[in-house]
Amino acid sequence: MEHIENNGEFHNLKVNKGIQEQPIVNPYISDFKRFKRKTYSVSEYIDGIIKGNVSILSQAVTLVESSRPEHRAIAQEVIEKCIPYSGNSVRIGITGVPGAGKSTSIDAFGMQLIKEKHKLAVLAIDPSSEISKGSILGDKTRMERLSIEKNAFIRPSPTAGSLGGVARKTRETIILCEAAGFDRIIIETVGVGQSETAVHSMVDFFLLIQLPGTGDELQGIKRGIMEMADGIAINKADGNNMEKAKLAQNQFQNALHLFPPTESGWQPLVLTYSGYYETGVREVLDMIDKYIVFVDSNGYFQHKRNEQLKYWMYETIDDKLKSNFYNNPEIQKELSKCENEVLHSNISPFGAANKVLKIYFDK
Repeated sequence: MEHIENNGEFHNLKVNKGIQEQPIVNPYISDFKRFKRKTYSVSEYIDGIIKGNVSILSQAVTLVESSRPEHRAIAQEVIEKCIPYSGNSVRIGITGVPGAGKSTSIDAFGMQLIKEKHKLAVLAIDPSSEISKGSILGDKTRMERLSIEKNAFIRPSPTAGSLGGVARKTRETIILCEAAGFDRIIIETVGVGQSETAVHSMVDFFLLIQLPGTGDELQGIKRGIMEMADGIAINKADGNNMEKAKLAQNQFQNALHLFPPTESGWQPLVLTYSGYYETGVREVLDMIDKYIVFVDSNGYFQHKRNEQLKYWMYETIDDKLKSNFYNNPEIQKELSKCENEVLHSNISPFGAANKVLKIYFDK
């Protein structure tokens, strides 16, 4: 289209020709189809994982997280064959209120572990939106240094509305990471909530991160989480926060004395540190090391691992039974009828439940 402004009557004015409108679809998109990710056999997965190939490990974890039956079958076989190579790591669970600096702290802890020649895997459970079902999966952005370390593996996993499912998948991912040679595994939880119980059942040391100066510290966390913690670390203990951090440390230490003795015999410690300035980081890691030595010497370490194995066996049975029940066509039909009867007050919710269960058990 020629612009009238380019006529001679308009002095000192010229409109340049615009660019041609670009297509909405990328014309080169067909080229990307050639770069499909290679698929591996079970033996290739196992061989790659044992050799520490992070790319193959990532693909194996993707199989574990997949809901497709064919992927789950391959993943289960890979997991079973990796079990003999697993169990040689220290598993650390990290929890805390949102904004406590968990990801920044993991970056600091991880870099210290890398310096000490450890191989670190970070498994972050990322909350999914209840509306869109999507997750940001942005933990790597807050672990800037770890994300480019060759001896670190960071894997965020979306809850996708199923905390139990992601917990089981995280437990299976631990086995793969251990088989790949990672001797330190950190599991970061969603935040203070139901995920803590699941994470506590798969780690050796459970660290609670708390903030100073947030009011009454004893109200800042539920007693159940406090009782699960093997250690408490007060983050952001720097600058003007130092006095508040010391006060919070004393309050938490006094509160811990009110709880009954732990099954392990270990007395949880309360430390202060700064994840941002990396002060007190080594002391927190020393506490974890001391705990592992303590529980290993009195036999509790292996006892806890054995209890966790039994826990996950029963959790898997519960999960399979529940899935089988709700995916049964006859039960689905009966549930719809009973639901309607309950809504019209023809039967109580408990009576409806017993009616459906009787049909299931009598089959």
